[in-house]
Amino acid sequence: MRKKVDFLVIGSGIAGLSFALKVADKGKVCVVTKDKVDETATKYAQGGIAAVMYPPDTHEKHIKDTLIAGDDLCNEEIVRITITESTDRVKELIDWGTEFDKEASGKFELAKEGGHSEFRVLHHKDSTGAEIVRALINKAKNHPNIEILENHFAIDILSQHHLGVGVSRGTPGIKCYGAYILHPESGEVLTILSKITLLATGGTGTVYNTTTNPDIATGDGVAMAFRAKAIIENMEFVQFHPTSLYNPKERPSFLITEALRGFGAILKTRKEKEFMQKYDPRGSLAPRDIVARSIDTEMKLSGDEHLYLDARHLNKHDLIEHFPTVYAKCLTVGIDITKDMIPVVPAAHYSCGGVKVDKFARTSIENLYASGECASTGLHGANRLASNSLLESAVFSHRAAMDAIEKFSKVDYMDEIPDWNAEGMVLNEEMILILQSKRELQSIMSSYVGIVRSDLRLTRALDRLEIIYKETEDLYKKSIINIDLCELRNLINVGYLIIKMAHLRKESRGLHYSIDYPDKTSIKLNSRK
Repeated sequence: MRKKVDFLVIGSGIAGLSFALKVADKGKVCVVTKDKVDETATKYAQGGIAAVMYPPDTHEKHIKDTLIAGDDLCNEEIVRITITESTDRVKELIDWGTEFDKEASGKFELAKEGGHSEFRVLHHKDSTGAEIVRALINKAKNHPNIEILENHFAIDILSQHHLGVGVSRGTPGIKCYGAYILHPESGEVLTILSKITLLATGGTGTVYNTTTNPDIATGDGVAMAFRAKAIIENMEFVQFHPTSLYNPKERPSFLITEALRGFGAILKTRKEKEFMQKYDPRGSLAPRDIVARSIDTEMKLSGDEHLYLDARHLNKHDLIEHFPTVYAKCLTVGIDITKDMIPVVPAAHYSCGGVKVDKFARTSIENLYASGECASTGLHGANRLASNSLLESAVFSHRAAMDAIEKFSKVDYMDEIPDWNAEGMVLNEEMILILQSKRELQSIMSSYVGIVRSDLRLTRALDRLEIIYKETEDLYKKSIINIDLCELRNLINVGYLIIKMAHLRKESRGLHYSIDYPDKTSIKLNSRK
């Protein structure tokens, strides 16, 4: 089956839906999402969205905080664009129906998180992302020009490769013509031709054993762009959230929002001793890279499998009022956060790198845009400042939409793109091979490419990954397509990119810490080369 649309959007989080809403008045939009429309990383964002709303906060303060957190690797022009446009984008979300918490006076109730010098995080209790998604979905479903294909999987974006034309990575002139989309229930692969395509596929956390990301976070957008020869950058900067709920039987890991530390909760050891002051004067509210490494260090020193977050000293009523989701979740595992310390452990949470884009979210492939976690805008540098991710999505999807509206009418469809060819493929019944390879990949990444790395560990990881890559590609070439196999293939691509880029960075910077390249500001671990 073939269909044509003006705008193809792959992903239904804040990045995808906000773009779709902005372009829908100009043309036909198709939103493809691999699960239900609300099952996105945005849905799981607890803390909030950072924006300058009231004095004494200023854009300059927010810019400075972002640059500091990014460890001197942010693109300052991009930081300034994002922060100065923040207030308008938040007001737009409100106009679309998002309800942020307010004080009795009617002013927005702003929170403070790690790395922020002011209270500037808008939130909806501790389920901000779910509230944003609710409002966006409601508006998108009521727009006559927006079609949402739930439970459809994007296999690959269409380019000259599908016309038999070979091109090199980053070569000018590569164009995107749409995507091959799998409908798992029927097994049919749709050819969707589009004038403009936006990748808004979210993160890569499933490449690790322990992650706060939903199972759908398999790096599909980054992998598809990589195979199409787009430029990918900064994949070594994987943010591990310092505080996920320690519950080994659960996947994904439940996130204990950083806003709880902003509210006054304190990180402690099993012996109820504070420890963060040893590593940073900001204590439990230091940027995430520092807090995650500090927890990792303390766990290595003590041999404990987790540490604790202590909120027992906070007002019980206010604690439950502000964090009902965290309170209810912890009760299900026998923890009353008003009486008990919360066991926490770092978990893979956010990818600061991705498909390289410019200030209008344009990738190196013509007519292909990327926004949200799958994109690398230059905002985050070596470490993302808390609650800047939803903001980044809103800002760059807006900028992408404005640019796309200007150009889509001048773009032609590529009718010569062939339909998917499944001739000669056989039904693969060896699901155990796919599952086992995925487990091996996750074990490799968690063991060798986690919070603390070394050249030796990275080399070993790449050697192990090469075997899984060859086995999976052989299976892919002869099997009838299915989501599990495609996701494994994408995760292997992502793992390769993280390892290779980590190997190339001969320093410890932000989220990338190597024992081979410690610096004077880095946390010193009891590790030896």
